[in-house]
Amino acid sequence: VCGVLGALVVVGAVWVVTLRNLFRAALSLGVVLLGVAGLFIVLEAEFLAFVQILVYVGAILTLIVFAIMLTATLNASPASPAHRQRIPAAIVSGGLFVLLTHVTTPLMERAAAAPIKDPVSLTALGQQLVTTLVLPFEVISLVCVAAMVGAIAIAAPKPAAARPSQ
Repeated sequence: VCGVLGALVVVGAVWVVTLRNLFRAALSLGVVLLGVAGLFIVLEAEFLAFVQILVYVGAILTLIVFAIMLTATLNASPASPAHRQRIPAAIVSGGLFVLLTHVTTPLMERAAAAPIKDPVSLTALGQQLVTTLVLPFEVISLVCVAAMVGAIAIAAPKPAAARPSQ
């Protein structure tokens, strides 16, 4: 099951970065996020799976889809600079992936060797979210609101007086 979900996540991630249709790429991101939620369920982290679906699929993906729908899509022609930058972008992305894997592998080995502590109760986690972690949560929500306002400002038609004369 982990292999199937992992393959689903990887294939969906490849679709996110290779599809030319921005809306379909966003839907592929939804497949990736649901696959990660499935991995959380397999790892017996049901709360994280629920939060993954509720926050990322339900809220963030909806925000991304609205931003795509509110902004004008620009179709890049094959001769555009964006087309010529695909290979360097792929090389940089691959290098960053190798670096991330190299840095996190020792951490995962240490975590696997460490003794398992008592699991955190859902009540204690809820208490942390509404007491200690409330400020970061609110900051993140303000950033999301600012991003949405920015998307609306970019998508809004400019008044005739503000347009430069040609």
